[in-house]
Amino acid sequence: MAPRKTKQQALKPKTLKKNLKARLQAEQLKAVTGKIREDQKCIREKQRELRGRFGEIERQCVQLKEATELIVKQTARTQIKLLLMLKIMKARRGGDFKEAAMLTHFLRVIVSNERANASSAEARNEQPQRTPLTCSD
Repeated sequence: MAPRKTKQQALKPKTLKKNLKARLQAEQLKAVTGKIREDQKCIREKQRELRGRFGEIERQCVQLKEATELIVKQTARTQIKLLLMLKIMKARRGGDFKEAAMLTHFLRVIVSNERANASSAEARNEQPQRTPLTCSD
């Protein structure tokens, strides 16, 4: 009589099929996780790049605010000088030469102070300044 197949021998083709399926699923899963890993790496690189861009935009914004403040201050000084000139003209027209002389003196003081400030600012700009090191991509 021929030997009978045991349960383990009978299940062997089924288990091989299951193992093959499991291996295929594992390989597919590895491929998917590899793709996800690459995508995440790309996202991190883009985020780094965007942080750099935002930093540059922030620096430009600060510079723009400073330039705007400077323009506003210059405009205010110009308006004050124009107002003084107008008052000088009115005082002269009205024959009040003492008032005109006082306003003229005040205008000269303002202009001389502005010139002194401008020349001291130029002297500061001529001094060597340390510039921060920046990394370029």
